[in-house]
Amino acid sequence: MPIRYLHSLCLLVALLLPGPSVAEPDPRRSFTAGESPDWLRAVGRLVVPGIKLEDGRRRHHTERCSATLIQSHRGQQADTIVTAWHCLEYYEDLSQRILFQLTDSEGQLLEIEARHLADGGDIDADWAIMRLQQAVPAAAVPALAVSEATSVSSLVMAGFSRDSGIGMAGRQLSYDPACEITREEALFSDSNCRAYKGASGGAVIQLDSDGTPELTGVISQGDGEGLSRYIPVGIFRRTLLGYL
Repeated sequence: MPIRYLHSLCLLVALLLPGPSVAEPDPRRSFTAGESPDWLRAVGRLVVPGIKLEDGRRRHHTERCSATLIQSHRGQQADTIVTAWHCLEYYEDLSQRILFQLTDSEGQLLEIEARHLADGGDIDADWAIMRLQQAVPAAAVPALAVSEATSVSSLVMAGFSRDSGIGMAGRQLSYDPACEITREEALFSDSNCRAYKGASGGAVIQLDSDGTPELTGVISQGDGEGLSRYIPVGIFRRTLLGYL
């Protein structure tokens, strides 16, 4: 097995395990309407029915990840989301619906079917693009514009982590409000943001010079402590813009 793939696999397994207790305070915050940035509502849950082979038997499996609502021009309704490829890895039965869940400005849960458009194809290109079967008006949920990341700006990382603490087993949107890029490679970037199982596919966000939030990456892997790897939007931006 190639060393690079083995390293990626180890990181992925770590993110798919419950978060360990750590001595350092958890830097994340719970999303609170009226207090947290409203644009974080673009980050929702993704519920993916799948089939896994376990002990030689095919078993039903539900993958619970995160995804982000995006748009090409601010203020328009949006019908496109991005997530992680590995969240869709076990999706086989096209008759089963993939559901994107997010909360609108009235506090109501929206649940919309999502269909696959494109993806990177493996864990080293851990991104996927999906189309919602119903567009979401900007007045209901403010979708994020997309941009390439800059290493001089801090990050916001958000998703539905399924840890027993702030993430409340995936029921609560949580976010690390100020973390940093620690490593940049051709196919991925590492950060010191905190995230756990369930945050995969969630948002890596940076603010531009005007303070406008822009999606700059998709959460891929991590160790549940001080390392979260993400796929920069710049890697698949051309493909993404073709669907917007």
